[in-house]
Amino acid sequence: MKKLLASLATFSALTAAASAADLPRRAAPPPIFTPVPVFTWTGFYAGFNAGYAFDASSNNSGPSFAVPGGFATTGATTATFREQNQEGFSGGGQIGYNVQFTPGSGVVIGIEADAQYLDFGRNRNTAFITGGALRPGFYATDPRGLSSLDFFGTVRGRLGYAFDRVLFYGTGGFAYGSGSADRSFGGFAGNDSFRTGYAVGGGIEYALPTDSFLNFFRSSAVTLKVEGLYVNLDRNTRNQGAFVINAASNIPVAYSNVGRRDDEFAVVRAGLNYKFGSY
Repeated sequence: MKKLLASLATFSALTAAASAADLPRRAAPPPIFTPVPVFTWTGFYAGFNAGYAFDASSNNSGPSFAVPGGFATTGATTATFREQNQEGFSGGGQIGYNVQFTPGSGVVIGIEADAQYLDFGRNRNTAFITGGALRPGFYATDPRGLSSLDFFGTVRGRLGYAFDRVLFYGTGGFAYGSGSADRSFGGFAGNDSFRTGYAVGGGIEYALPTDSFLNFFRSSAVTLKVEGLYVNLDRNTRNQGAFVINAASNIPVAYSNVGRRDDEFAVVRAGLNYKFGSY
């Protein structure tokens, strides 16, 4: 009897184990995938730039005028103001905001404002003297030229197309500039202290990865750009002249209403922006 009961218990245990083996196993939880954010150019940005500016005027030579002989000159003299070599360093900063309609690739619109330092060289406003000569204590100057500009700035719209992290764009809008020689010579206007006009251009911009070593401010992206601008300030809107100046009194002894130079110059520059906002 005991052997029969032991056999039945063993059989029951084996049957239960076999049934348990046939039960379905609990399904493992599905793996969790974190989607990689799609880059967008939407957001605020700020940065700085540096480049080179050069004269873009169509004129090959500057104005000239005759200075009558007298106590300022040794005889009949012609003063010619050269337009060539109006070029130099340009650098400054910019801020702006972009909106991209479709993340990844798509149309991008924005607005940007910048302020730039200019170094055209002041001695380039000095005249080239032929004929007679200016006596000691007198000099000729045409303070309307590009070299009297110290800085310029723009407020421009931008329209472009992004291919993921690469943006091609065109730009255009308001431009302004000023020089430091804001003075008059004996009632004659000596310099346009503030000039306005327009700027147009275009460029290409590339967004580096967020963890770029250049990302000092932990922004959502760091972008590099190369840009070209044509700037035209107050073209033919005033009619100021050139002067022969008595250095001691700062009063002109000869004046010529020779018309205005075109304040046209081009800038080629590279820039770095820190983008804040959307990824």
